[in-house]
Amino acid sequence: MRLFILLLLASFSISSCTFLSNAGNSLAFWNHKKNASFSKIMKSKDNEYKLRMAENYYVKKDYNHAEQLYEELFPIFKASAQFEDLYYKFAYCSFYLKDYTNAENLFKGFVEVFPNSQKAEEMEYMRAYTFYKQSPKAELDQTNTTKTIGFMQAFINTHPGSARIKDATDIIDKCRAKLEQKDFKSAQLYYDMNFYKAASITFTTLLNSYPDSEKGDLYKLYVIRADFQFAALSVDEKKEDRFQQVIADCNDFIDRFPDSKLTKEVQVYLNSSQNNIKSLKNEPLKKTS
Repeated sequence: MRLFILLLLASFSISSCTFLSNAGNSLAFWNHKKNASFSKIMKSKDNEYKLRMAENYYVKKDYNHAEQLYEELFPIFKASAQFEDLYYKFAYCSFYLKDYTNAENLFKGFVEVFPNSQKAEEMEYMRAYTFYKQSPKAELDQTNTTKTIGFMQAFINTHPGSARIKDATDIIDKCRAKLEQKDFKSAQLYYDMNFYKAASITFTTLLNSYPDSEKGDLYKLYVIRADFQFAALSVDEKKEDRFQQVIADCNDFIDRFPDSKLTKEVQVYLNSSQNNIKSLKNEPLKKTS
């Protein structure tokens, strides 16, 4: 019985290897045939035939081969009735192949060549969208994120009745959130490195730059934390003024964020700052709860 099982497994292994080998050979054969067929198309002198084959590749989402044909046909059909559609699909080939830099140039060029086209609005949106596709994670340079906001806002202003307004607005919100996250990380880095004055300034700028942020109370709390640490580490003759600044920060927080869950911690900093000033003046201290 054991010998039978071993023979069966060996037979199965050989069959599997044979199947995989045949499948690999078959795939290589079809790829070779496909490449040979494309090479034959490229060598053809019939430009109308090449355009039909480009269309065929495009429909089948073989954007690599379609792009090569469109690129060759681009100058040939420049003055023809087919040029607008060729240009349109040529631009999308770059986009689908994730060559966003080239796609951006082509979307821009389409609008310049066909400003009155029914597809011009779409091309303007897609140009802005290429920058969004190149927007990296928050830790990296956000040049493309900033460009996305600018181009999407320009699109909204230029096409106020467009069906793409909601998508453009959503993308702007996502980009602003990413910029806010990057600015927050930069400010927090100052705080974590004990650069408290720089942290206070940066968090204040962050709060002013994003006044409607859901994290506004957190940013203000970081200002308070940073100013408190800066005051506590100061020489005695400067402590009173700097603790007064913390008190002003705390009162501003309470006025601006009366319902914040962070108020309890702010109250601790307020009481502690008041006590530090009294201690400097040799006055009775207030209990910190």
